[in-house]
Amino acid sequence: MTESITPSKILLIGLDNCGKTSIVHSLQGIKNLPSFFKIKPTEGLKIKKIQSLDSEFTIWDLGGQESFRNEYLKEFKKYVIGYCKLIYVFDVQDKKRYDLALEYFEKIIDLVKKNSDAENVEVSIFLHKFDPDLNKTRPDITKKIYNDLKEKIREIVEKTNFFYQFFRTTIYAIFEKDFEE
Repeated sequence: MTESITPSKILLIGLDNCGKTSIVHSLQGIKNLPSFFKIKPTEGLKIKKIQSLDSEFTIWDLGGQESFRNEYLKEFKKYVIGYCKLIYVFDVQDKKRYDLALEYFEKIIDLVKKNSDAENVEVSIFLHKFDPDLNKTRPDITKKIYNDLKEKIREIVEKTNFFYQFFRTTIYAIFEKDFEE
């Protein structure tokens, strides 16, 4: 008799064009790099079931366009039901929108705090598009700018009791997730 596995629910949140869907593609095992260039913006919510070794999980990819973000903020309770993890994605290459991404992140964290058992909340912060040659292709993203962004994120999440971790992520290493202190 096969045991039924209840998939873990993961919320994937961030601004539009930050790379959420490319992360989902990578987790699904898609390795054909040109397919990443054909990704279209997620409209609304997309749910993907992923089987990995002996676990199964569903990723709720919440489209990041402003109209969808406003919907999620208004109806947040219906999205967080039954989730086990929140992944918030920051596009490290989109310096012009750091403030907007931080503002949205803070609103999400406040809603998570109001609608969840803080003891059981796990937050992963993906500092995405941290590509292998970033220091050459984007010399304007200095270590100081990057560390300042991390510090601002830390200030937001440390107002809670949430367990959180930073990861530098890129699709250019068949999705590399590098743990960061």
